[in-house]
Amino acid sequence: MNRKLRIALLVFFDVMATWFIIPVVFSGIVNIGNITGIVLFESLFLLTYFSEKVLNSIRKIRSKKAGKIIINLVCTGLVAVFLLATAETALMVGAAAKDPEPSATVVVLGCRVYGERPSRMMVARLKAAQNFLEKNPDSSCILSGGQGEDEDISEAECMYRYLVAAGISPDRLYKEDKSTSTRENLLFSKEIIERENLNSEIAIATNEFHEYRAQRIASSLGLEGGAVSGKTEIWVVPTYHLRELYGILYEWII
Repeated sequence: MNRKLRIALLVFFDVMATWFIIPVVFSGIVNIGNITGIVLFESLFLLTYFSEKVLNSIRKIRSKKAGKIIINLVCTGLVAVFLLATAETALMVGAAAKDPEPSATVVVLGCRVYGERPSRMMVARLKAAQNFLEKNPDSSCILSGGQGEDEDISEAECMYRYLVAAGISPDRLYKEDKSTSTRENLLFSKEIIERENLNSEIAIATNEFHEYRAQRIASSLGLEGGAVSGKTEIWVVPTYHLRELYGILYEWII
């Protein structure tokens, strides 16, 4: 391998691994996304660092018929995983760009609350919802999220307080405080829409990476609409993007 290319790859893989490590160090965020990212890019770093030995080992394995078959299968599998991740990413981008109708009912999907304080990710979703509601005064909003064991109030209550403080009329807000998952968020929100005779076209307020899966679940429940996406902070984008790839795959399988 060319020396300059080898150095460039080592730097790139090191930077990417660090990008996945940052959420662990600074916020204690540990999930399948950053675990996968750390393992992947540290492995690529080591493979590149020992590239000569690795290539020699591969040549020896390929010299045998069974070894050649194994190498080809591994390469085919890696290409398939790359294409799958690319397809999922394209769907995520497309879903985040899907505009809802102006009078759509906003459904804000809950996430972590620290005591009574919204997490950064929740604030991003709430800011997106607030912006949509201010531009579309005929829209109502459902705040969906139950109370976790380490949360002092429900996610719905936390979001309600935030939006009221931001100037959104309480008359436009409906709290759904029993859900514990995205599917329950949308299922229980649908019950509120039907009970209160709200617009059945919805605008899902969540982070960009989560829009595709949320819209897919909503569609399976008979709810259609678009995206009101909160901006994910750059330092956690790879972590949550990779985690969402697993989530989408799980949703496809079940």
